[in-house]
Amino acid sequence: MDIFNVISLLGGLAMFLYGMRLMGDSLKENSSGTLKRAMGKVTDNPLKAFILGLLVTALIQSSTATIVITAGLVGAGILTLRQSLGIIVGANVGTTVTGQIIRLLDIDSSGSSILRFFQPATLAPIALIIGILLIMTSFFKNSKSIGRIAIGFGILFSGLLNMTGAVKTLSESGIIESLFSGLGKSPFLGYVTGAGVAFMLQSSSATIGILQAFSSTGLLSFSAIYSVIVGVYLGDCVTTAIVCSIGAKAEARRVGIVNILFNLSKTLLVLVGVTVVHRLGLLDSLWDSPVNSGVIANTNTVFNLGCAILLLPLLGLYEKLSRVIVREKPAKESKYKAVTDSLNPVFFNTPALALQSLYNTLLTVFASSRTNLERSFDLLKKYDPAVHKRILEEEDEIDRMTDVINKYMVEFLPHLQIEYQVAILNQYYKITTEFERLGDHAVNIAAHAETLNRNNTSFSSAAMSEIAVLESAIMNILDETQQTFAKRDVDAAARIEPLVQVVSDLIAVMRRNHLRRMSTGECNQYANATFTDLMAEFRRIGDVCSNVGVATMVRVQPELADHEHLYFERLHAGADEAFNAAYERAHRRYFSLLSGDPREEAEDAADEEAPAAEEAAAENAGA
Repeated sequence: MDIFNVISLLGGLAMFLYGMRLMGDSLKENSSGTLKRAMGKVTDNPLKAFILGLLVTALIQSSTATIVITAGLVGAGILTLRQSLGIIVGANVGTTVTGQIIRLLDIDSSGSSILRFFQPATLAPIALIIGILLIMTSFFKNSKSIGRIAIGFGILFSGLLNMTGAVKTLSESGIIESLFSGLGKSPFLGYVTGAGVAFMLQSSSATIGILQAFSSTGLLSFSAIYSVIVGVYLGDCVTTAIVCSIGAKAEARRVGIVNILFNLSKTLLVLVGVTVVHRLGLLDSLWDSPVNSGVIANTNTVFNLGCAILLLPLLGLYEKLSRVIVREKPAKESKYKAVTDSLNPVFFNTPALALQSLYNTLLTVFASSRTNLERSFDLLKKYDPAVHKRILEEEDEIDRMTDVINKYMVEFLPHLQIEYQVAILNQYYKITTEFERLGDHAVNIAAHAETLNRNNTSFSSAAMSEIAVLESAIMNILDETQQTFAKRDVDAAARIEPLVQVVSDLIAVMRRNHLRRMSTGECNQYANATFTDLMAEFRRIGDVCSNVGVATMVRVQPELADHEHLYFERLHAGADEAFNAAYERAHRRYFSLLSGDPREEAEDAADEEAPAAEEAAAENAGA
């Protein structure tokens, strides 16, 4: 034995762990949306939940990831703690699939050329070749992601082969024989070793895989490895519980506690069971016999599956104990607590789930801001202190949601490595501010309505009729904005700007008409300042929606990012036929609702309001 054998062993271990991580992360990334929908449909049937947990873990090769995702769904209110119990047990059984794959090391291909294809020495290069071809050629939409899965699979087996070769060389020194014979004499030492390694590697599958690699020396006996396998269960579940507790609500933390309670019961059951069976002499033929990777994989599967069957009826007890251990702190809950709870840090390792949670929360912020705008419009017609109070309370909720979203995005960004996911987060970052600003404008409009009521002043019926037309146009813009964000609809985004321009024209004409009415005494001069401020609020609402539309278009067409001002200049210069046609249709629609000659008044007002229009265009371009 020399230092080079140790380096080879550690290098193989590094490749094995990286391959497992790459394969698992890629599988989670491609299936996380489907997994969330499937797990969200779990009923109170523990058997159904058990099967789902088993299948999900077998797919993504990580019980920790499955349980962490489950904890996130519980924290978000999508699953109840009771529904998650079966998934936890199934995840513990599903993690044994990795060991069954690694047992391919034992395949004897001496009598069949077909079997050689299933040996790791053949599977590894085949997987690497397929992976690199998919990554470099991009045959289909998800080819790069599938290519990374194949590359991870190839690296995993390459590392495993490297470890196996190094271990065989080390076995000649007698160190491995001494090490594992010591574990065989002390089950407690084996238990602690398995728990410690699993805790450090944060993976039971990786720890079992390393044990399988060492079995190639022929020096491992059942008496040496069974306690190590049982210790792995404890080390892995402690890691999972820690991850579940980071920034989580009480209900989510209980998921990690249930997992610990289950695994403690499992280890106790296996240790007692193996001891009893051995004392009865039923394990004499296996106890001191050398084991291979297949025996290790089967032992792990039998331990997990047997304990799952025996302990499944005790899930209700685990739930009660978890509620005793993790107590709920009474606190005043936000109206949208269930929405903000979905922004759980446990989703950072499955970006698709985190982005979906952000999307849902942003839709809630928009809906809340829009509702407040509608309430504020109603206050202009008839002021009601109770409605005004509701607007202010809802604004507090909007601000809280916005703060949670911004904090979540800042913490989430370092976990993103794929370009299109970064583009989505950039869009969400811009849109968060815009949706919150809509709520601010609702508060400002409500304050102006209160001012009119307090001063016992009002607008004339003609002014209110024109404001109603303007509100209708604003609501149309909000409809298109919602469609733009909710469906990532670039056609809807393109329809926003013509409407915003028409709103600007309407405001210009309404200001002119207001001045005329004040000169004849039809409109109250004391309401002039409020009218002017209201027009500014309506214009800014249009600007906010315009920014949302542009942010969506930039996500779809990244080349626009550095040329937004040119985009607006081109539109307002009349160089876009689609914009011109949409603008003309909207202009005819809304100006036909105003009194007088709309086209003539619009042209006169446009001449007088040219500086204001230029200023608004500049604001749009810079937003």
